[in-house]
Amino acid sequence: MSSVTGNKIKLCVFGESHGQAIGCVIDSLPAGLKLDLDKIRLDMQRRAPGRNKQSTARKEADEFEIVSGLLNGETTGAPLTMYIKNTNTRSTDYENIKLIARPSHSDYPAFIKYSGKNDSAGGGHFSGRLTAPIVFAGAVAKQALAERGVFVGAHIAEIAGAADERFDKNNIDRALLARLGQSEFSLIDENSGAKMRELIEQARLAGDSVGGEIECAVIGMPVGAGANIFDTVESRLSAALFAVPAVKGVQFGAGFGFSAMRGSEANDCYGVENGRVVTLSNNNGGILGGMTTGAPVVFSVAIKPTPSISVPQQSVNLKTMQNETLVIKGRHDPCIVQRAVPVIEAMAAFTMLDILI
Repeated sequence: MSSVTGNKIKLCVFGESHGQAIGCVIDSLPAGLKLDLDKIRLDMQRRAPGRNKQSTARKEADEFEIVSGLLNGETTGAPLTMYIKNTNTRSTDYENIKLIARPSHSDYPAFIKYSGKNDSAGGGHFSGRLTAPIVFAGAVAKQALAERGVFVGAHIAEIAGAADERFDKNNIDRALLARLGQSEFSLIDENSGAKMRELIEQARLAGDSVGGEIECAVIGMPVGAGANIFDTVESRLSAALFAVPAVKGVQFGAGFGFSAMRGSEANDCYGVENGRVVTLSNNNGGILGGMTTGAPVVFSVAIKPTPSISVPQQSVNLKTMQNETLVIKGRHDPCIVQRAVPVIEAMAAFTMLDILI
């Protein structure tokens, strides 16, 4: 299984959803980075399960323990290693999916690829549970980026058709990103949350789930970070974002909206402000030729509905090769979007730090 990413700074994620622990190793972090552990805990809490009706009933504190790479609150240059104990597992809930694959989950291709030897309880190493150490790594990266004047933030753009206000792509300030980063249900217009919660609750009561969209911004990136052809900022970010199990689409700036535009509408013209070149609009999401333009880097991701639902579904018994109706047991999210916001921020932060280093 491929569990390592990064070029200059490498991240390795380990563990399984119902194993003893999950965690990560961050290699080649600069020495002397002062870490605010409370800020890291805040991001971990935003992702953590079992905090409200909009998420799974599985409660995990997600309290991490750093076992190497940190001394007196500063990174030492050695690998920064942490783990989180799994404390609330119910593997018996997954007995019936060992041989009956869940639709829209990794169960079937993983069973074939690993000859049924992989741990399937809770999704094993394919589970969204593995995004917890990703959030830890991203929270560390955010602090390293802040020292360089770069800041990351995201919000729920849409859940089941109910939409939040969108970023003004060319005018995103640090205060807005900071506010979003304090919330467990991150919205630009907080009044839009009531309808979203209502739709999530309707899905939960029906034993079903809903998906949505997350919009993310990175401000303060210098001009010219990244490269062209095979090492673009878009390709680096996309590879990282698709590591999040629920992500099924990524677009930058206007994205697919470009298909309905003329060049005169789509082009980001230039001007001079305070002695520097700026873009007068930001349809390209702060990236041209694979490199940053100095404008905010803005992208959005599509999050699919949680595959594990209580509604009976048609599947196949992989041992008998007979059709079977699958009823999934256990504790599952009726919507993963709100908990995925800090995960998307984390992947963006880690990738941008790796690009800058």
